[in-house]
Amino acid sequence: MDAGKLCTRGVKTAQRELSIVDAAIRMRNSHVGDLVVIKKKDGHDFPIGMLTDRDIVISGVATKGGDVSRLNVGDIMTDVIILVREEDDLETVLRTMRANGVRRVPVVDRNDALVGIIAFDDIVGYFASEMTNLARVVSSENLAERRRRP
Repeated sequence: MDAGKLCTRGVKTAQRELSIVDAAIRMRNSHVGDLVVIKKKDGHDFPIGMLTDRDIVISGVATKGGDVSRLNVGDIMTDVIILVREEDDLETVLRTMRANGVRRVPVVDRNDALVGIIAFDDIVGYFASEMTNLARVVSSENLAERRRRP
C-alpha cells in the first residue's frame, strides 16, 4: 500500500492571506483540524505550510491575548513543510511522521503538486483492517478443518 492510495483527496486548503478567523471557520465547517497552506501555480496547488487548530491556539490566541482578528494564516502557519510522495510506502510515511513528530503529512505527486493528505489515523485504520483479515484466515482455516474432518 502506498500513500497515494490511502491518502484523503480533496484536501482542505488555505492561502497565506486568509484570515485566521476565516481559517478557523473553514476548519469547523469542514470538520478538520488542519489546513494545508498552498501556493497556486499553473492551475495546481503546491503545499508551502500547514495550519493546525493547535497553531491557532498556541501561536495565535495564547500569544496575542486572544485577539487574532488581525492575523493571517501566513503569520502563524508552520512553514517547514514535511511531505511524502504518493508512491511512498506506508513504512516510509510512518518513518517520516515519527522523525518529524507529526501525525498528518501532505502527499504530493512527482511535480510536488498536492494530491492529498495522509494521517496517522488513516494508517492505523488500514492496519486494523489488515489484522482483521488475518484473523479471519485463522477462523476460516478452523471452519474448513471441521468441514473436512467432522
